[in-house]
Amino acid sequence: MTGPLLGGTGRKVLLSLGALGVAGALAGLGTFATFTATTSASQTVASGTVIIALGATGASTNRLTVNADGLVPGDTIQRSFDLSNTGSQDLASIELNTSASPSSLLFTDATNGLQMVVDRCTAAWTELTSSPYTYSCGGSTTILTTRTVNQPVPGVAMTGLSSLSAGGATDHLRLTLTFPSSAADPTLQGLSSTITYNFVGTQRAGTSH
Repeated sequence: MTGPLLGGTGRKVLLSLGALGVAGALAGLGTFATFTATTSASQTVASGTVIIALGATGASTNRLTVNADGLVPGDTIQRSFDLSNTGSQDLASIELNTSASPSSLLFTDATNGLQMVVDRCTAAWTELTSSPYTYSCGGSTTILTTRTVNQPVPGVAMTGLSSLSAGGATDHLRLTLTFPSSAADPTLQGLSSTITYNFVGTQRAGTSH
């Protein structure tokens, strides 16, 4: 039995389906597999620490916070303190800078103002008396810096410090301030300044890692 003939519309539908089938077959001819390979690595990168620290305040490891008053020409002030490198990296230099608030001739007069010496003992300083503070060194001493208390920034680096090395290396230091005997100018009487001691550690030079 012969089925009904498709009209014009039916032929168009079959032709369209046929065209889609051909297109799909052609597209399938362009699909293929590829070989791939991967590899990886990971690296931890961490920055170091640059830290310098003073000893515990209120002990012979840091007497820099103890005030002094009633000075007359010829007087001296001695204060011991420890300085440590508690960071993970060596330092290229350590500077001691000072500032005063309010500023006065005690600080700014290069001739008659306070003169400063910092020296180091190879052992911890022994505190002999506390009023006034005096010290003795059970090892050998080295003068690190001699200057006026008023030092422009950047200051002069203190050389020969053990605390330039990382890992908790400590220097046992003593600060001596002297009010010169020549300071007879009446304008130097009745003055007061708070002196701040600022220690600046500078990192070592960069290297390859």
